[in-house]
Amino acid sequence: MNELVDLISNIGFPIAISLYLLIRIEGKLENLTNSINNLSQTINTIK
Repeated sequence: MNELVDLISNIGFPIAISLYLLIRIEGKLENLTNSINNLSQTINTIK
């Protein structure tokens, strides 16, 4: 039983943190992509 608890604490916690960070970064990457696309359209409009 202790081995199972150790396995979950050693593997489960890093997996949970990784998923949380990936979800947060995904939203920021989407905003960054939209900003780059808007900048590209603005530059093309100015030309």
